[in-house]
Amino acid sequence: MTQVRRAEAGDLPAIVALLADDPLGSGREQLDDLTPYRAAYDAIAADPGQLLLVAVGGDRVVGTMQLSFIPGLSRRGALRAQLEGVRVHHDHRSRGLGADLVAWAVDEARRRGCALVQLTTDKSRPDAHRFYERLGFRASHEGFKLQL
Repeated sequence: MTQVRRAEAGDLPAIVALLADDPLGSGREQLDDLTPYRAAYDAIAADPGQLLLVAVGGDRVVGTMQLSFIPGLSRRGALRAQLEGVRVHHDHRSRGLGADLVAWAVDEARRRGCALVQLTTDKSRPDAHRFYERLGFRASHEGFKLQL
């Protein structure tokens, strides 16, 4: 049975390994120095508008995601949830865990009164696009990023 819980500092190596375990992440993440990840974890853990979560199967982290709650003026001052970094260990893919994580995030967003859940996924990930569309998400916007 898989349990979803708030990430703990000791989960950080497993979370970073999940982020690095795909073609895009392998070029972005570095497993040899967790110092910047620890600083980011501390900031996330201290912010009540952030949830860094892990899915644990047995004694092992097998999935992760970050859920950020963003207050805004648009949509009549609506709160929105931003879903980021959804990853499932390659040994646990295609078993429904990703869908369970996203369902957990949507339920938490509803519980907190969010008007919508939004996410971005790289254009080079057609499988991820199909996955999110199956879960009811629509590709309603074109996203832009500026690398700094």
